[in-house]
Amino acid sequence: MPDKTIAAWLTDVGLPQYVELFAREQIDLRVLPELTDDDLTKLGVPLGPRKLLLKAISGLSASGMRDALVHGSSPSVLHAKRRQLTVMFCDLVGSTQLSQELHPEALRELMTRYQRACTGVVERYDGHIAQYLGDGIMVYFGWPRAHEDDAERSVRAAIDIQAAVTEVAAPAPLEVRIGIATGPVVVGETGGGDPAVPKAAVGETPNLAARLQGLATAGQIVIGPSTQRLIGSAFELEDLGRHHLKGIVDLVQAWSVLSVKVAEGRFEARHGGKLTPFVGREDEIDLLLRRWSQASQGKGQVVMLCGEPGIGKSRITQAVRERLEGRAVTRMRYQCSPYHEKSALHPVIEQFERAAEFTREDGPENRLRKMEAVLLQALPAEQLSTVAPLFAAMLSIPAPHYPALPLTPQRQKERTLTALIMDVISDARGLPDELGIRPRVTGTRIGGSRPWRPGTRRAMHGIQRIVHGRFRHGVAACQPGDGHLPGCGLSKIGGDLRV
Repeated sequence: MPDKTIAAWLTDVGLPQYVELFAREQIDLRVLPELTDDDLTKLGVPLGPRKLLLKAISGLSASGMRDALVHGSSPSVLHAKRRQLTVMFCDLVGSTQLSQELHPEALRELMTRYQRACTGVVERYDGHIAQYLGDGIMVYFGWPRAHEDDAERSVRAAIDIQAAVTEVAAPAPLEVRIGIATGPVVVGETGGGDPAVPKAAVGETPNLAARLQGLATAGQIVIGPSTQRLIGSAFELEDLGRHHLKGIVDLVQAWSVLSVKVAEGRFEARHGGKLTPFVGREDEIDLLLRRWSQASQGKGQVVMLCGEPGIGKSRITQAVRERLEGRAVTRMRYQCSPYHEKSALHPVIEQFERAAEFTREDGPENRLRKMEAVLLQALPAEQLSTVAPLFAAMLSIPAPHYPALPLTPQRQKERTLTALIMDVISDARGLPDELGIRPRVTGTRIGGSRPWRPGTRRAMHGIQRIVHGRFRHGVAACQPGDGHLPGCGLSKIGGDLRV
């Protein structure tokens, strides 16, 4: 389709109503091949048109797309770019034996299921399937979309791939061996810009990832030194020592990934105990400490600290916690995760799992027992049967000995949110007793038991709005001074504080 624009292409496929949307989002023919179902969903495209768009994109011929890129777009798209990239090689263990045991048709179906399981995980972490290599897969994290945590995303994806392939229907449970390396590469179009030719990353990093994968045993994830440095303390690792790897001049230090390390938040997981001296931000710290002082006097406070990624929000909250060390408070921390965007209650689930000390080895019965123990710290025993089914459903724990709740999904969601809010505002008095429960201990204690006050009600409104998800990124996430929600907007150090 020489000299064609995105508007003309949308008209040709019968979807001209999306010309304005694509123009507003700056989607042109260069971006078109990279669009995914998730991208179109976020743009608000309904299911029917979404399927038509994806079908039309997949049906573009290689020559047609090449012509569109060369004639209809900037030639710079064909230029390769130098990028920091994390490369994953994933290899299916025992594929040779499977090819001897299965008919070709059955083997093809098995490989398709295996590839779909891996692809689903990679897409969840916004990785890019660079190439299918027989029974192996090469994945890029950091191209075409880069994230500040691509190394961590790759390792989390590897762990989830290990679990996902065991669920694939096969004569015996499938296992994979995975190698991951991070480093500079040149990546982009090859083959004269022919989209039928995979985008290749050129440099030592892909070769190192492949060699690390060869070093791994069945069910093992092996990472190189750059990846290990970037993931910080987020994972439990085993030192595998230094190895001679084919094609690599120097000895290479390698680590085996054992599990995700239980950490209170991403900040601690990434930095561990290695922090540079804290400088500046005295105005922000003073503001937060004043709010704390008001809260400790029974005037409930909720402050939203907002700013660009990496500007220092987590470090400021860490500094405030350090200044409050030794005070008689119960601190509860809930943190969102870019890896669980589709789970609205993930921060609550993660905090509860930490409090209950869940482990990967715990079966459903152990998890249920630990959940009940945590709830009984806050509730009288006679109220457990009312609340436990709600928390079991939230935590995806089977609870067969509790009666099923005769609630619609919406009503069950409302009751769960009410229970969670009551858990946070445990000292409030006069709270509507919808569930018939009254927590005793849990929550963020701010000055002991006090009657319901206007300040506490104000804080309650703020927490309700946060719990119900009204502060979404790009909507009202950084609007300090909302009616029920005081805010502190961060600028660069030395800039003006926005309150």
